[in-house]
Amino acid sequence: MKSNTEIHTADAARIAKRLLNHWKHKFEVAETEGHFSIFMPDATVKLIPQSEVLQVSIDSPLEDLSRLEKVVLDHLSRMAQQEFTATWQHQ
Repeated sequence: MKSNTEIHTADAARIAKRLLNHWKHKFEVAETEGHFSIFMPDATVKLIPQSEVLQVSIDSPLEDLSRLEKVVLDHLSRMAQQEFTATWQHQ
């Protein structure tokens, strides 16, 4: 199952980097040019910052990603120190 959303923010790169640093003590992470990846036991979270948008994708074998979507969104909101809302698209 794959889930995607876009979060509108001018601070996409800073927020993605903060989340990567926050979770790197708990999970394996990778940073490549323009992409941030967080490898959780049951999912891979990818963050792709752009000028006005942070693209977020969750790739997982789990059938229900709603809990994980909430965890990722809550952490992004915390890193940005503002409340984000998201509409997740499932594939």
